Parts: sequence; C-alpha cells; structure tokens
Amino acid sequence: MQFAGFTLRNNLFVAPMAGVTDRPFRQLCKKLGAGLAVSEMVTSNSLLYGSAKTQRRANHDGEVDPISVQIAGADPAMMAEAARHNVDRGAQIIDINMGCPAKKVCNVMAGSALMQDEPLVARILEAVVSAAGSTPVTLKFRTGWNKANKNAPMIARIAEESGIQLIAIHGRTRACQYTGDAEYDTIADVKTRVRIPVIANGDITTPQKAKFVLDYTGADGVMVGRAAQGRPWIFREIEHFLKTGEELPPPLVSDIQLVCKEHLADLYAFYGEDTGVKVARKHISWYTKGLVGSAQFRRIMNTLPTVQEQIAAIDEFFGRLADRDSRLVYADPEEFPQELAA
Repeated sequence: MQFAGFTLRNNLFVAPMAGVTDRPFRQLCKKLGAGLAVSEMVTSNSLLYGSAKTQRRANHDGEVDPISVQIAGADPAMMAEAARHNVDRGAQIIDINMGCPAKKVCNVMAGSALMQDEPLVARILEAVVSAAGSTPVTLKFRTGWNKANKNAPMIARIAEESGIQLIAIHGRTRACQYTGDAEYDTIADVKTRVRIPVIANGDITTPQKAKFVLDYTGADGVMVGRAAQGRPWIFREIEHFLKTGEELPPPLVSDIQLVCKEHLADLYAFYGEDTGVKVARKHISWYTKGLVGSAQFRRIMNTLPTVQEQIAAIDEFFGRLADRDSRLVYADPEEFPQELAA
C-alpha cells in the first residue's frame, strides 16, 4: 500500500491500544505481517512529557518505519505543540485520537467525546496539520457519539478539508463502547464521500472477516485491535488469505512458543525485569487463552515473580501442548468451558 510517501507492506494496520501497543508489540506485529502499527496514545499535556510512562510511549528506538504516534487532547494549541514535540523526536506520522471511549479520556472532552463539537474538531485538526508541517497527519474516530448522532460523514469531510491524509473509523459509537457488533454501513457511506484513504476497524477477528469488511465497505485497508492480543500472527493469516483465498494452517506450537518468548524478552528489556514480569502476565494470558490446560496455567503464572520462573512455566506449558499436537489447537468450549472463561 502506498501512503504519504511510504510503501507499506500491505493495507493491514495495528490499532492503537493503551497498555498494549508499546514498542515491543508494534515491532512484533510488523514482523508478523502488519503494514503499519500506531503507538499508544501520547498525552498532549507538556507537563507530562518527562514522565516515565510518556517517555516510554514515545520510545521508538530501532522501530521499523514508518513510525506513527497517536496524540490525544482537546486543546488545539496543546495538540499542535504535541505534534511538533513528537515530530522532533522521530514521529513520521501523527495520528489524532478521536476514537477512545474511555471515561477518563471523554470526561476531559478528548477521544471520541470530541465528536460532539464539530467546530472544535476542525480547529484541532487544522492546528495539528499546520504544526506537523510536511509530516502526514491521520485521524481515528468512531461512527458517532451515540446511535442517534452518527456524524462520521461530517467528521470525515472536516478531516479531508483540514488536510488529514488518512482516516480510520471504528464501527461503533462512543456510547456503544465495545459492546454489541460493529456496523460497517457508516464506514461504507464515508468511503463514498471522501477521496482520502479510509481504514475500517471493529470486530475484524479472522481473515474471512477482513475480506468481508474490505468488500462491503470499499475501504482501503483494515485495522485490527483486540483480535491481535495474544495472536499477533493474525496479520500474516489475513495477508495470506487476501492474496490467495486460502487459509494458512494453524501455526506450529514450537513457533508460537518462540514468538511468545521473544516477545517477553523484548518486554523485559523495554520495561526492566520487575515491571516487565508484570506486563508480561497479561500477554501470556492472551497467548494461552482457549488452549487446553490454560486456565490452571494462568492462575499459576500470575503468582510467579521472576523472569526465570515465567520462562520455565511457558516452556513446560507449550511442551505439553506439543506432546498433544504439533500445531496449535484451541479447546472445545463445550468440553473445556473454563479455558475461555478464566
């Protein structure tokens, strides 16, 4: 996919997810087939630029181009300064968060709450585009504030007129949070109204669903979020299916064991061992959810305090899986309901 002077591997994007899309996860998704990965959102409050969390989120050392940084806020001047700050520190794409439905974000009129104030949206977008200069600016938003107010087409028009170069739309309103099913009619409608690329997001969980959404909406690409948690190889599965119409076989247990361990090694190095062990627990939980014996394994994993114990437990767990089958096999939910519920 050609975008803003960059040649992307494909049209598959990793959705920005707070607490998930750190540098190790972005790098892993790119390695396993994603064309572009957007960072966790970085605050526009300059008072927090020096905090450990913000500095970690802005760490792109060794990251594969292009580097896309998402900024969040509700003040045009602060957002403009955040764009300049991140461009100066290596951002090659600035993404504006107008899709986060979290209360702590919306309560300060940032994230998807901004969709209620279209004039403010225009001021923010124009300020950021101007501040970013030659660096392309993208925008992620939802279908609307609630089901009675689906103003995504208007936001898309404002975005295009403001100089935004690509938009990504999540197929839910802010009020929907992550409940119910994503709808794609609004995304399809927006695609007919703008000339800039449109990326469809929401409930894209399989290669078949990715193809359906692309065909149904006419979107230029798809963005995968929660489905990549614990399954970052979904990008190569989608890529292969879109190219060939065929499904890849389930991955080898030994391959996923290696992917998991390399990911954890990156987490330990990135966060330091003490914090890395804690961050690793949620990723290990995602990697193993639905696999036979995983419920008991996750309960034990959450009590292990050291890197060595985590790695030993992972080797033992995946070794048992490999003894059952060389390829990854998920448990029958009727036979092992606890593996999905735990």
